Amino acid sequence: MRVGIISGSGSHDWPRLAAPDPRTCRTAYGSVELTFGSVSGVQVVHLSRHGAGHARLSNHVSHKANLTALLDAKVDCVISLTVCGAVDPQVELGSLIAFDDLYFPSNRLADGTLCTWHDAPGLTGRGHWIFDAPFSESLRETLVGAARDVGASVRDGGCYGQVDGPRFNSRAEIAALRAAGIAAVSQTAGPEVVLAGEAQLPLSVLGYVTDHANGVAPPQPVTQLLELMAASTETFARVLEAALPQIDKPDVPGLVHRFTP
Repeated sequence: MRVGIISGSGSHDWPRLAAPDPRTCRTAYGSVELTFGSVSGVQVVHLSRHGAGHARLSNHVSHKANLTALLDAKVDCVISLTVCGAVDPQVELGSLIAFDDLYFPSNRLADGTLCTWHDAPGLTGRGHWIFDAPFSESLRETLVGAARDVGASVRDGGCYGQVDGPRFNSRAEIAALRAAGIAAVSQTAGPEVVLAGEAQLPLSVLGYVTDHANGVAPPQPVTQLLELMAASTETFARVLEAALPQIDKPDVPGLVHRFTP
């Protein structure tokens, strides 16, 4: 089993990664920095979305390059980690959410193009991703169980809302998302879900709540948000250290109805 880990804000270097082996992976969409190693005896490939010093804002992340690099690295599944803003006022700061649904109606990448591998007519393998739930359920359940095992507060289920960055959302925008039943939002995981789904690569998104979105609760100091962002790395690391040895042939969500092999 080889597991891809995509980490977000505050998690450039993965803690306690054994035998780290950094490599540059060149893809048709650009170069990607990967670090191979192991966690709890399991082979992992770590990818930092934003890079050292948060060089890439959400609108600079090349999702196609990232997913291509992980596919080329022969990962069996991907765990996508994101800090997020709670839209549901019942969600506590510093808690985790193992999302079970996706809100990403624009289905577009940061450059405005549609989020799909199938971007030209006649491409081999082109098709429609058809699913009930967009995440690997067995992988998601493993993360929930591991979080509880290590004493982390985790919500089992909730809808992930993909929003455009890099600005945060207005009160009116968050109110609309709340009416749609969104649990929490961030600016990067949506394209990863879609591209992994079309590639039939099992993926689950685990969120760490650093703030309540605009209008959900009284404004918090930015310093608190940054403190929680920094704390997320250790929480994510403890959960994955417990979860990784339990992963075994995660299910692939849905199917792709292809028009050619």
